[in-house]
Amino acid sequence: MDNGLEKSLNGIAAAAPEKLVLSGPEKGAAFRRVNIRLGKQGYQVEKLTETQAFHERIGEGKLAAYLSGLFGMGFRQLHAWDADGREYAVRVAKSGKVISNKRNAGVKPVERTEHDRDKRYIISEGADVPAFRDMGIFTASGKVAANMYDKFKQINRFLEIIDDVYKSGVPNPVRVADFGCGKSYLTFLVYYYFTVIKGVSAEIVGLDLKEDVIKSCRETAERYGYTGLSFKRGNIAEYDNFQADLLISLHACDTATDYALFNAVKNNARVILVSPCCQHELNGQMRAENLGLFTRYGLLKERAAAVLTDAIRANLLTYAGYKVQILEFVDLSHTPKNVLIRAVKANLPRENRQAAYEEAMAAIKEFNLDPAFLRLLNDMKF
Repeated sequence: MDNGLEKSLNGIAAAAPEKLVLSGPEKGAAFRRVNIRLGKQGYQVEKLTETQAFHERIGEGKLAAYLSGLFGMGFRQLHAWDADGREYAVRVAKSGKVISNKRNAGVKPVERTEHDRDKRYIISEGADVPAFRDMGIFTASGKVAANMYDKFKQINRFLEIIDDVYKSGVPNPVRVADFGCGKSYLTFLVYYYFTVIKGVSAEIVGLDLKEDVIKSCRETAERYGYTGLSFKRGNIAEYDNFQADLLISLHACDTATDYALFNAVKNNARVILVSPCCQHELNGQMRAENLGLFTRYGLLKERAAAVLTDAIRANLLTYAGYKVQILEFVDLSHTPKNVLIRAVKANLPRENRQAAYEEAMAAIKEFNLDPAFLRLLNDMKF
């Protein structure tokens, strides 16, 4: 590595920055952007391609070497911010010259605008939320940590989407199923939202395949005193023994999303909130005689498959009697997994439902598709 670059990266690492962003990759680089944030247990890394996000964690003492490796992979620009708002920048010019500078009057990792300060969030700054403390979003004094303000806004955005559905009232008790719950921080926050903010009883079950994750979630629920929150180990495709007013499934991979949707429809869930991930199934099937330009180029085919997958899901949910919206869940600058399908049971006219079905079938025929969600719904009558 160039000595100047090594010196610059070592200097940035020594400043213990709270947020770092690598951009400007060379053509053909594996990733287009890397976001790094300081957490409670070292640095959390998010590496973004055009369609996917990969996560890992590195220790604070390994930051300089890790940054060096990223520059070796083709990145040419780094910006970092420390806890005092100082900004550090390193850029490698085409000539190979390393340009480095520091601004003492820099911007905080997340600068709050007047709109941010005035906005009334579902969970406000200073609220006693155990999950926010455990995630490091709130400091010991109850303030939003400077490097966690984006996460604070993202979670409130999700709760706003739920809140909008229940403007006219919440069932008491409200029953919720979270398929593919993972570490379940969001599950805990949904429980907090219903029981503390809305003041109703909640019966929430989180489902995941990993036994160690489920064990940890159970222990956390017990520590919080969340008696209406339970966790079970199970496969989304096989688990249909539930009654839920609200079904949540965030980033269930590929056809696991289809099984979550199917189980929600089959069990008559009133509200469905699904953020799809990794739509590989249709990408492997797509062929088109009249619209070959959508399948000719690998990257564009992957994007088209993702759009088709979710558009067909949305139309089939309409056919099943749901009013469907496709929303932006998280800002695209943070992750490409930013699509949320919101479906609410509604009394839709039969002709509208049939039109949605026929539109989906036309796309399926054009691209020679056999989507899992359609196969699962075939035995149901609407």
